[in-house]
Amino acid sequence: MTRQDAQGFDLADPLARFGDAFDLPKGVIYLDGNSLGPAPLKVHERLEKVSRHEWGEGLVRSWNSARWIEAPGRVGDKIAQLIGAKAGEVVVADSTSVNLFKLAAGALSLRPGRKTLLSETGSFPTNLYVLQGLTHLLGDRAQLKALAPAEVVAAIDEDTAVVVLTHVHFKSAQRWDMAAITAAAHAKGALVIWDLCHTAGAVAVDLNDIGADLAVGCGYKYLNGGPGAPAFLFVAERHQALIQSPLWGWMGHATPFAFEDNYRGASGIRGQITGTPPILGLAALEAGVDLQLEADPARVEAKGLALADLFIAEIESRGADPALKLASPREAGQRGLHVSFSHPEAYAVVQAMIARGIIGDFRAPDIARFGFSPLFLSYAAVWDAAHAMADILAARAWDRPEFHARAAVT
Repeated sequence: MTRQDAQGFDLADPLARFGDAFDLPKGVIYLDGNSLGPAPLKVHERLEKVSRHEWGEGLVRSWNSARWIEAPGRVGDKIAQLIGAKAGEVVVADSTSVNLFKLAAGALSLRPGRKTLLSETGSFPTNLYVLQGLTHLLGDRAQLKALAPAEVVAAIDEDTAVVVLTHVHFKSAQRWDMAAITAAAHAKGALVIWDLCHTAGAVAVDLNDIGADLAVGCGYKYLNGGPGAPAFLFVAERHQALIQSPLWGWMGHATPFAFEDNYRGASGIRGQITGTPPILGLAALEAGVDLQLEADPARVEAKGLALADLFIAEIESRGADPALKLASPREAGQRGLHVSFSHPEAYAVVQAMIARGIIGDFRAPDIARFGFSPLFLSYAAVWDAAHAMADILAARAWDRPEFHARAAVT
């Protein structure tokens, strides 16, 4: 494809209008929205309103007058529209890790007599850390089986309480078949928790259509909620009456402002909330989600996959370095909206690209990873990024001391 061809795609792109809605530095091609989404312009306006007026002037009255108290459920209902859930099935609270802990324990409560939490090795490590911590806490009442992905389905048995999987792999972008895995687990009486961190706002999914049980996800990637944005969790309506959260906090109480000594859990999804909601974080996230809701999810996914295909094709057509290998599925339908290449000097390659204003990221031990967020990226920008990377590889421009120096965050 020529750059003129890429510009032609941009002229015909129904999502092109969203590019002006983001606050991105001029001259930067941002290929890391899969790790931290950029700020929508409306986030600044929203935070200004919340901090200066609702907090600054309204003070504590804004819990009522500005509807702060409703924010976890209100924003949750908006996210529900992006992942195929119903109103009242999603709530924004805590972090992804805390939500996974709550739902994994909750899954055990829904499957008494079963002890096994089944998960995959090689996925984002915090998921295994959380499950390891839970089983350590519960002792002989629970056990974790972490297997190679190819072994997971066959290992689901009558002792499996819950299968915990990441829909889109954080390194390779490999997708699980959500419908098939959910059906396989249900056939053995097990539940499934889906990690949607690299899915929500990127890949079109319908949790209710596949009969999903439980899910977690973050707000700072494709939902553009800002660094450390609060996370969300999904509990299918059919499970809400029986699931038990292990973390009882005042905001999950049936009547928080009765200030009773003993806990009585709220009905429905609100029972999954623990502490006081982070209003500034929720305000930023809501602005990002509102913008995402303006775009058709199927078009978002289709454009993201097309951008990734363009990047792969242009990189490989240049053949700049035989050491560079595609580390993501070649078939678009098998991956999410990021692409990884392996290279012995991947860290230095990424740093050399950043020095040219093209921001991707590195994942140990040898992965250069690039995300293709459809709302703000153009085809021409992706074409430029691919050719810049090919030039860097061909000239070994990455081989400079400053590009090898490791920073704390990679």
